[in-house]
Amino acid sequence: MTLSEEVAAGFARVALANIVREYPRHVQHFVSDAAEEMNERKLHPAFYGSYDWHSAVHMHWLLARVLRLYPMLPENGRIAAALDAHLSPAALAAELAYFKANPLFERPYGWAWLLELQAETLRMKARWSRALEALANHLSLRMGDFVAQAPYPIRAGSHYNTAFACVLSLDYARASGDLPLEMEIRKAAKRWYGNDRDAPIKYEPSLDDFLSPSLVEAVLMKQLLDPAEFARWLNGFLPDGIGHLAQPPLVADRGDAKQSHLDGLCLSRAWCLNALGLEDAAQANLVAAMPHVAGGDYVGEHWLASFAVLALSAAALKRP
Repeated sequence: MTLSEEVAAGFARVALANIVREYPRHVQHFVSDAAEEMNERKLHPAFYGSYDWHSAVHMHWLLARVLRLYPMLPENGRIAAALDAHLSPAALAAELAYFKANPLFERPYGWAWLLELQAETLRMKARWSRALEALANHLSLRMGDFVAQAPYPIRAGSHYNTAFACVLSLDYARASGDLPLEMEIRKAAKRWYGNDRDAPIKYEPSLDDFLSPSLVEAVLMKQLLDPAEFARWLNGFLPDGIGHLAQPPLVADRGDAKQSHLDGLCLSRAWCLNALGLEDAAQANLVAAMPHVAGGDYVGEHWLASFAVLALSAAALKRP
């Protein structure tokens, strides 16, 4: 299963609709004054759609990735126009001002997706990279400080997972030539994960998971270790292999926002399993999730397409 032109066009149409859909909106904002502006479109003129800030960012990444891989899609005029409108210097200056005023907002998941969006525009040599540059530079510095100072990783299977944030941030660091960020990620990963053994895969998944903590950690370490060193590390980390992580999880109610995460888990597992060279297991997870990416309840449709593109895109974990 690959990201064909037809599939890419369908996902692009989903993203184009999502990034301008203001409601329903999940608001994550620390209020310190009764007079504060609370209009999401004013606070986040670039990323006001797609239910929440981080989903808006990775839907924009989807559009940029599709545009790069398939420059002749009929939807590409609409994609370019949407990116021009949303990734304007003025809109991104407002987003940067918000981060400076709210330094913990979207740490680390949203930060990492913004950096991955910039990595994509840099690979395209697209005009949007210039508008994104100041915000990406700011979040790169924040990410570097965060991983340098954190004494422990976050091993959750959802937004706060530090391994996933580091995988995306590392991709940005390599695309942009940001050696200081790459070095901080290297040092943190060694400190957090270098001595990990016997991953507790029997406890996966939980109902909130859209990431496999074990698999995404392995993907990060593969990006950082030489092949022989990684093989030794992986043998200690997953001594009995991936076991039941090859089998798609049960989703009983796709209208439940937490259970819909499990479709995303299939997609992110597929992304990880492909990166680890386990193509058959990746395909099993893709087959289970793909029918539910688009056309279902908005609790899933506002974000799943971007994870489908991540899983299906052959370039997702490769250096430029």
